[in-house]
Amino acid sequence: MMPARQPLRRLPSVAVLMAALVCLELLLAACSGDPADPSSGAPTPRHQTSHHEQRPPRSTEPAPTLEPELPLAHRVVVIDPGHQLGNSAFPAEVGAPVDAGGFTKACNTTGTATDAGYPEATFTWEVARVAQRLLRHLGARVLLTRSSNSASEWGPCVDERGRAGNPGQPGPTADLKISIHADGSYAEGAHGFHVIAPEAVAPWTTDIAESSLRLAEVVRDTLAAQGLEPSTYVGSDGIDIRGDLGTLNLADIPTVMVELGNMRDAGDAAVMTSTAGRRGYASALALAVERFVAR
Repeated sequence: MMPARQPLRRLPSVAVLMAALVCLELLLAACSGDPADPSSGAPTPRHQTSHHEQRPPRSTEPAPTLEPELPLAHRVVVIDPGHQLGNSAFPAEVGAPVDAGGFTKACNTTGTATDAGYPEATFTWEVARVAQRLLRHLGARVLLTRSSNSASEWGPCVDERGRAGNPGQPGPTADLKISIHADGSYAEGAHGFHVIAPEAVAPWTTDIAESSLRLAEVVRDTLAAQGLEPSTYVGSDGIDIRGDLGTLNLADIPTVMVELGNMRDAGDAAVMTSTAGRRGYASALALAVERFVAR
């Protein structure tokens, strides 16, 4: 037998179906974050875009990490390691007179040494190289006035060292210059460091005397904070002012010369000949540059 025919269920009206679809689309839109347009009277498709406005694909690249700028970024520093190891082998060249700022002086000298024979030129070179690395880590561009410490080379002369980093010279204009030296006094008990700033002599140094003195004070204070003792035999409280040095007189940027100690004093010599001592000098000089620029 055929089963009894069931009565047909009443189909919902079109209006009811449309209302149900609208509710469904609104629910889907709420879940997707794309609200329907209530003014249209009809649901807005979730992914409806114009033919010319395609959504860009979501980037999978990691967000860039912003790093803080280094304290000496965009700064240029000249470091002048005094003398040259081969100066004594070239007496004629080293003794030739050059301009020193309104007068002439010998191109350079041989420098001094400890009683055990450790040369000033080697000491200044090794301190300068460590200071160069430290300053580069702080973001500075560092220019050395000589590129070696060779027994077969001499110079540069004091006039070239003095003009290094000046405006109009080859290479970038520097923000400041520090000339590194060590003294060789035989005076009894003479020890300690001193920083030499240029005397204000027209027309040579009147434009940099004030700023150079500020640099000298920062270098003096930083060396003293390192535990180093200011000179007992020259200058006043670790500062000396001189007008006879071509390295200072010919500079057009803040410039100082620092005598880091007396190589003829046993205590100073012990610090200078140690790796830790040279690094201490270099660290203090790099920190002094950072502090001076920050001012």
